[in-house]
Amino acid sequence: MRKKLAYWLTTISGVGYCPFASGTAGSLVTIPLAWFLAFYYGVFGIVSGAVIVFFVGTAATKEVLKYTKHDPSIVVIDEMAGQLLSFVLVANHLIGRTDLGAILIYLIGFGLFRLFDITKPQPAKWADSKVLNAWGVMLDDVFAGVYAAIVLWLINLIFVL
Repeated sequence: MRKKLAYWLTTISGVGYCPFASGTAGSLVTIPLAWFLAFYYGVFGIVSGAVIVFFVGTAATKEVLKYTKHDPSIVVIDEMAGQLLSFVLVANHLIGRTDLGAILIYLIGFGLFRLFDITKPQPAKWADSKVLNAWGVMLDDVFAGVYAAIVLWLINLIFVL
């Protein structure tokens, strides 16, 4: 993969160059994609999107790591994969929805993913600190997305958003 393309992909078209909170910016720009995938395709769309982003992100991140330190802040494609996964357990509940409950689900999912991505509970911390390659860059966000998905599913189950 060419260097320019790898940087373009891993920074999500430059979003990763946001001067502050680039991970939050990367997560935020993922919400419209998550909405589209869940609205039209439900869990199939979210899983397909996350898998594609994960493998493209891993390949592109491998190239970027040749020129940077481990997990540079400009790489935000990992946030895209994790943020998409945070909606996997509620995706079918979001098919065709644009109501206030759906908006709350996206906002809560965004907040939960950021919480788990920042705090890095195990095994996310292990992936971030011990797997020092492109897989580790991507995996810690996948774990954060899975944690967010479980908590979001429980919140939705209790409050029926």
